[in-house]
Amino acid sequence: MFKEYDVIVVGAGHAGCEAAAAAANLGSSVLLVTMNMETIAQMSCNPAMGGVAKGQIVREIDAMGGYSGIVSDKTTLQFRMLNLSKGPAMWSPRAQIDRKRFAEEWRLALERTPNVDFWQDMVSGLIIKDNKVIGVKTSIGAEIRAKSVVLTNGTFLNGIIHIGEKKFGGGRTGEKAATGITEQLTSIGFESGRMKTGTPPRVDGRSLNYSLMEEQWGDENPGRFSYTDVERPTDKRCCWITYTNSNVHETLKEGFEKSPMFTGRIKGLGPRYCPSIEDKINRFAERDRHQIFVEPEGWNTVEIYVNGFSTSLPEDVQYRALIQIPGFENAKMFRPGYAIEYDYFPPTQLSLTLETKLIQNLFFAGQINGTTGYEEAASQGFIAGINAHQKVTDQHELIMKRSESYIGVLIDDLVTKGTEEPYRMFTSRAEHRLLLRQDNADIRLSPIGHALGLISDERLEKVNKKIANSDEIVAFTRKQGIEMTEANDMLESLNSSVLTQNVKLFSVLSRPQVGIDDLRKVSKTFDEHLSAFSQETIEQAEIKIKYESYFMKEQDIVNKMQKMEDKDINPDFDYSQLGSLSKEAREKLLKIKPRTLGQASRISGVSPSDISVLMVHISK
Repeated sequence: MFKEYDVIVVGAGHAGCEAAAAAANLGSSVLLVTMNMETIAQMSCNPAMGGVAKGQIVREIDAMGGYSGIVSDKTTLQFRMLNLSKGPAMWSPRAQIDRKRFAEEWRLALERTPNVDFWQDMVSGLIIKDNKVIGVKTSIGAEIRAKSVVLTNGTFLNGIIHIGEKKFGGGRTGEKAATGITEQLTSIGFESGRMKTGTPPRVDGRSLNYSLMEEQWGDENPGRFSYTDVERPTDKRCCWITYTNSNVHETLKEGFEKSPMFTGRIKGLGPRYCPSIEDKINRFAERDRHQIFVEPEGWNTVEIYVNGFSTSLPEDVQYRALIQIPGFENAKMFRPGYAIEYDYFPPTQLSLTLETKLIQNLFFAGQINGTTGYEEAASQGFIAGINAHQKVTDQHELIMKRSESYIGVLIDDLVTKGTEEPYRMFTSRAEHRLLLRQDNADIRLSPIGHALGLISDERLEKVNKKIANSDEIVAFTRKQGIEMTEANDMLESLNSSVLTQNVKLFSVLSRPQVGIDDLRKVSKTFDEHLSAFSQETIEQAEIKIKYESYFMKEQDIVNKMQKMEDKDINPDFDYSQLGSLSKEAREKLLKIKPRTLGQASRISGVSPSDISVLMVHISK
C-alpha cells in the first residue's frame, strides 16, 4: 500500500508544514502524517504571526522559499510594524490572523505542492536499524518506510491538559495525546524532559462592551511578510486593549489553592516571557493591573482571543475574574483556558542540521526541541525539511550562521546551549541584530534559497534589482547637493541645526531627525529622482545612509569572529586526550560535539583558557 518515501514528517503543525513543503519543493517524496487532517497548521494559541524577532523569522523563512509569510499575508486581519520609534534593527512585523483561513490556506498550499502525500494516523514508534531510522509505525499497525524522518510532535507527546484540579490526556483541547515515541527514544538513550504552556479562555465577542476599551488599529499603510506579490485582504479588523484590576486579581487568588501550577501538579517549566495571569499576579505583586489584548479570531466568527489572560485555574474562577475586567461584564465564555504539559527532548542531542546524534536521518523540529511559538517552530521545520532532503540525496547540509539570520541564532542557541524552559526568540539574543533586520532578509538569504532551488531566477533578480536600486539612491545623495535656502526652514522645524553652507543630500539625510520624505518636500530634484523607485527600495536606501558607519563596524566584528567559526573541529574528536582542558569542558565538549571553534566557545562551562587549548591543538 505504501511506497518508500524520501522523507516522512510526523505532525502537521507549523514545523511539520514547513518541513514537508521544503523537502517536497526540493524534489523529495514526502509523506505528512497527522492525527487529524482537519487541524493542519492549527493556531493552537494566539491568532497572530510575527512580533519582536518573530516577525524577522517569518521574513527569513519567506526569503528562502518557505510558505509561512505567504499564508500569513493571505489571511491577515490587521498588520502592524512594531517598534518604529526605535532603530531599524528593532522594527518587527506582526499580523493578526484569521485562524480558520490560515489553516485552510496552509492545507491548500500543501495540497498544491507536488510530492506531498498525506496520511491521517498517530505515529506510535520509529523503525530503526543499525542506528538509522528507516520508517515509522502507526497506531493502526501500519509500517511506512522512509529514508529519513522529521519529528514535529508539538505538545502532543504524552500531553496532559490541566484545568484547576482536573487533568486529562490531550495534545490540545479536543484532541488526544500521542504516545509511544518518547518511551522508545528514551529506551535507546535519548534524554527527555517535561515542559508546559498555556492558553487563555475564548469568549463571545457579541457579549463584550468595546466602548470601555481602547481601540487598537493596524498600520494605515500596512506592510507584508512575504517578498512576493501575493494578494492580501484589503479590509482590516480592529483589536482592543483593556486592563485587569485589583478585583480581578483578588478573585483569581481565590483559586490559587487549586492551581495545578502552584500545587505542583505541573512539573514542567512554562514560558518565562509569556506567563499565565496567575503567575503575573504572583511574580509582580506590586502591579495593580495588567494589559489584556482583545483579539478577533477571524472575519466570519464572533470568537475572541483574550491575550494576556492565559490560565489553568478552575473554570468558575476564570469566569468570575473575567467578568470584572472592563468591557467583559457580560462576557460569555466559549471555552476555558488551560495549561498543557508535554514531553520534549533537550536539543543538545542534535547537530546544527537538526539531525539527532544518536540516530542517523532522524530530525527534530519545533516544540519537541523545547521552543515556544509558531515562528520558532516553522523555522526549525523549514531547516529540518531541507536537511532531511539534502541528507538522503547526498547533498551538502545547510547550517545557518548566527551572523546571517535569526534562524541561525535560534538553532545555534538550542544545539549549543540547550534550554530548560520554553525558548522564545528575542532581538537581544542576536549579537549582530543590526545586520539581521526584517527589511534585508531577502538580501541576506534569498541567494541561499536560490542555490538550494527554492527561489526562482526571477525572484533572485528582483532582489538584485533592489540592491542595485538602493545603492543608486545612496550614490545620488552623495553627489547631489542641497542649498541652505532649500533646507534650513525644514531643518529648523525638525529641531535640527541649520546649514551654514551648501552640502550633499547624504550629509543632511544622515541626521537622525531628518527623513527622506522631509527632503523630498524641499528638493524637487530629489523627489523627481525617487519617483522611479518603490517604497521598499527607498526605505532600504534610507537605512543604508543613516546607519552606514554602524553597519561597517558590525561587519568588521563579524569578519573577525568568522575566523573562529571557520576553524572546523572533527565531531568525533576525543576531547578526553586533552589533559589541559578542564573536566567540565571535556564533559561538555564530548556531549555537544561542536562543529567549529566558534560553536565550542559558546558552550556553557567552556572557558577562554579551554578555547586556547583547542586553538593550539587545531593549529597543529
